[in-house]
Formats: sequence, C-alpha cells, structure tokens
Amino acid sequence: MGERAVAAVILAAGMGTRMKSVLPKVLHPVAGLPMINHIQKALAPLDPARTVVVTSPGQDDVRAAVAPADTAVQTEALGTGHAVLAAREQLDGFDGTVLVLFGDTPLLRTETIQAMAEIMEGPEDPAVAVLGFRPKDPTLYGRLVTDADGHLEAIVEHRDCNEAQLKIGFCNAGIMGLDGRVALEFLDRIGNDNSKGEYYLTDIVAIARAAGRTCVTVEGDPEEVMGVDHRGKLAQAEAVAQRRLRDAAMAGGATLVMPETVYFSHDTVIGQDVTVEPNVVFGPGVRIHDNVHIKAFSHLEGCEVHPEAEIGPYGRLRPGAEIRTGGKIGNFVEVKKAVIEEGAKVNHLTYIGDARVGRKANIGAGTITCNYDGFFKYHTDIGAGAFIGSNTALVAPVKIGDGAIVGAGSTIARDVPADQLALTRAQQAGNDGWAARFRETQTAKKNAKK
Repeated sequence: MGERAVAAVILAAGMGTRMKSVLPKVLHPVAGLPMINHIQKALAPLDPARTVVVTSPGQDDVRAAVAPADTAVQTEALGTGHAVLAAREQLDGFDGTVLVLFGDTPLLRTETIQAMAEIMEGPEDPAVAVLGFRPKDPTLYGRLVTDADGHLEAIVEHRDCNEAQLKIGFCNAGIMGLDGRVALEFLDRIGNDNSKGEYYLTDIVAIARAAGRTCVTVEGDPEEVMGVDHRGKLAQAEAVAQRRLRDAAMAGGATLVMPETVYFSHDTVIGQDVTVEPNVVFGPGVRIHDNVHIKAFSHLEGCEVHPEAEIGPYGRLRPGAEIRTGGKIGNFVEVKKAVIEEGAKVNHLTYIGDARVGRKANIGAGTITCNYDGFFKYHTDIGAGAFIGSNTALVAPVKIGDGAIVGAGSTIARDVPADQLALTRAQQAGNDGWAARFRETQTAKKNAKK
C-alpha cells in the first residue's frame, strides 16, 4: 500500500428475501465461512484503518459475526447512497481512500480490492473509482461509459441506455473507491428524484465530474463480483470457491485423485505430497501435514494430521483429533478430542473419544471408549505399545498401562497396569454333541409340519 490510509464500508443491510431464510443473507456460508466474513478476510491484507459494516435494524447476529469491526445501522432501506451515509460518524474526518464493498460478494479477491486502493492513490487523483466487469450477457446491468482516455464519464442503467450504450460490454459491479476528503460532501449531494425515491450511490460519478474531479475504473473478473441473492447463486459461489481451493491445494503439491469430489473449507491447510482420494470432506479447522494419505469417503473437521499418517477409507476425525506421525485411522473409525500418537493403529469400526492412544498401540475392531455418563465426559489413557482386543469397551476414566494387553470382548472399568493381561470374558463352557442333536430334533419338527 501507499501512503494513504484505507477505510472500508461493507454494505450488509439487505434483507435477502429471495434467500427465503430466517438467516440474514450475508451470514449464509460459502466454503464454511459466512459471506460477509469472506469480504473481511479479503480486506485484511490491506490493514484498513477503519472498517464499518452497515446493517439493518435488529441484525444483532450480523454485528456479532463481524466483530470487532464497527457497525452502523441503516434505519430505512433508501438505497445504496443512503446506506453508505449510515457510516457518516465513522468516516467523519477521514481523508484516505474509502472502499465501498458488499457483504454478498464472497468471491471478491484481495488483489482486486488492492487494485481499487492503488488506483485511488495514483497520479490522476480520482474522486471515484468504479469496479467494472464484462459479463457474457450484459442485459440488466448498468453500463460504464468511458472517454477516449479511459476515464469514467457516466454509469447508465440498462433501462436508460441508448442504442450505442447498449453495445457497451463493460458493466458496473457496484464496488467503489471514494476520495475520503470529499466522500461525505459528494454523498450528501445525491438526490432521490427517481421512481423509487432512493439515493443511488452510482449518482456520485456525475456529482464528482460536475465538481471537476476525475473518475476511473478497474476491471474485475465477472466471477468474483457475483452477488449472491438466492440459493442458486449461493450454490454457484460455493462451486467457484471449491474450484479455487482445489486448484490452490494442487498448486501447493497435493494430489487430488478426483478434484471435483473433494470439498474444502476456507481455512483448510494442506501440505505437499498429500494424496486425497475421492469424496473427502474437509470441515473448518483442518491442518494436514506433508505426506499424508487420506482415503475415500473420509470426513475431517477441527483436527490435525501429521506426516506419514493414513486416514480412511470412511475415516471420521472430529474436533480435537490429532493424528501424529505414522498414525493410522482405518475404515469406519471415529476419533474425537483424542491424540493418536506416533505409529499407533486404530484400523476398524472403532470410536475413540476424549483419549490418548500411546505410541505404537494397536486398537482392535469394535473398540469403544465409553467417555460419557449423560452428564460429564471422562478421559481414557492407553499406553505405548498396548494392545486392545476386538469388541472391547473401555469405561472412562480409565488407564491402560504401557504394553498391556486387553483380551477381546472385555469391558474394562479399572486401570490396567503396564504389561498386564486384562480379561473380563466369561468362562467358556462346552456340551459335546449338542449341536448335532439340536439339528436332528429341529429337522424332525420341521418335517412334521409339512
């Protein structure tokens, strides 16, 4: 950034009626993050001196989501110009660049916002910069009319375009940069002499030019300026976000066997030489180190997987799971708030919750940690090199010592010392010849009914 400070006004007061939801439009998530938080995330590298989110009355959930950003309330829905003026108190006395953004454009990139800020600092000293784009179909979009030098002369709404203006493919994305030294003055001059009686931010271009100031444009990708105002657009935005995340993962050295089937969160961290098989879902808060293999149909959230580990197929890592170097989590295994230490194996049909599984321990199929009594959670500690037989219930709080062996089918409710064999299995009894006699008797009964 240059010498001029940046302030951001994010317009988020729209009710989003087309979303048909009790959740405010800007809080609908894309890649696991509310749309408005995507805008804040894209803004962050610019280190804004002030950020103001304009909401509707009563939108406490929006104000909570954007904290600690300042908020202002647009008391009446009287247009975009009126919405920006809701931030008057926070903008008063600010002489840097004011960026006007929208809370429902989650695909907007930092690079584009940076370009808006930079052109405002340029030698032409513009009063207004407008972000434009070139859609495949410009119908219904306002056109950006520029002169021979590329300066912005006017924004003309589609319905008001003459024949020549209708041929213009450069359209208004709505996002603007304003010179903070004159922003409030020009905003106050916007009138509402139109069919809706609203104050349109686009009118500021004519006001600036009438004052002898230059207006300029920045061109953005049509994809990134897409506003999300209904569920179909939300799905489109999700598809774009996922494609970007997949591309970034592969560019960083990960192999996605079928990229279109892998779903990332906005904050997924994935290392080099990671292999991700089809139909894997990453929820928020996942960190995957180098050389990890994640097999098909696994679901991970709030967890960390260290190098050389294997997950899945059908592995389920819940918040607080940490799989250390060389650990193995197999098919239909669920791990929650537990550390699986180096080289430990939990291979089949098992639940490990609120636990530690020690280095090179082996957990047999069907093992569960009974960690909840209906009121509180309790911890299970399994020592290094321990072997837990199949179909075992470990009733927490309980500790299995290093090298201990728990026989299959046991229910363990007391600590097991190191290197002890622990069994709770009932003694096996036998009755020689009983099975043959049973089959003979039952066959006779069945034949008698024919």
